Amino acid sequence: MKIVTSLSFRGQCREAFEFYADVLGGEIAFAMPYGDGPPGMPVKPEMRDWLMHCRLQIGDQTLMGADMDIEWAPDIDKPKNGFDVSLHTDDLDQARKWFEALSVGGKVVMPFEKTFWSPGFGSCIDRFGIPWMVNTDAEPEAG
Repeated sequence: MKIVTSLSFRGQCREAFEFYADVLGGEIAFAMPYGDGPPGMPVKPEMRDWLMHCRLQIGDQTLMGADMDIEWAPDIDKPKNGFDVSLHTDDLDQARKWFEALSVGGKVVMPFEKTFWSPGFGSCIDRFGIPWMVNTDAEPEAG
């Protein structure tokens, strides 16, 4: 089994996923705008370039996304609540770089620093309104 997170945007999916690909070192493997949907599918002109489906591949991990109209997702413009995209690595410097990049133009919720469970952890909301947690996995205890 593989659990894949899918993120919703309101016209910013392409921009967000290009940013995530750059920050996380991934590649957009698939991006379908609403305008490329089946013939006869009703699409508002201002939404033709919005993404109906987007898939970012980062190694063996996947992140999905789409743009949603307020008619389908009435709370799309409200702050995201109840989830975080969580990144984990053994590399403290890499974790710090991800956190710093994701925080630009957004909001730091918890600064990236050493915690009782991690040599480096931080949480932020990126400039697209997506909440992130970046965690450096601790060294296993001896014994």
